Amino acid sequence: MIVLEHYLLVSAVLFGLGFFCVLTRRNAVAVLMGVELIFNAANLNFVAFARFGTLNIDGIMFAIFVIMLAAAEATVALAIVLNIYRQLNTVNLDEADLMKE
Repeated sequence: MIVLEHYLLVSAVLFGLGFFCVLTRRNAVAVLMGVELIFNAANLNFVAFARFGTLNIDGIMFAIFVIMLAAAEATVALAIVLNIYRQLNTVNLDEADLMKE
């Protein structure tokens, strides 16, 4: 039997991997993948609490909203990364820091 704690454990592992990826990677695409892992960890929490709570549909609806928001965020972020690559020929975030000047 899968209980709420199992979902929370998987969600915590996903969040930890995403957070680690955001903090350690310098490649913009890898950082975006880490942010998506964090979003998916939150979605898993929403669905798990909706399932094991009062069986309310609000958690699932919010998870669908976060998925749509993540798709829009990924589209805008990849467009920005593509623009950085066109100007600097790299997607390294340390080198993209030079765009401030």
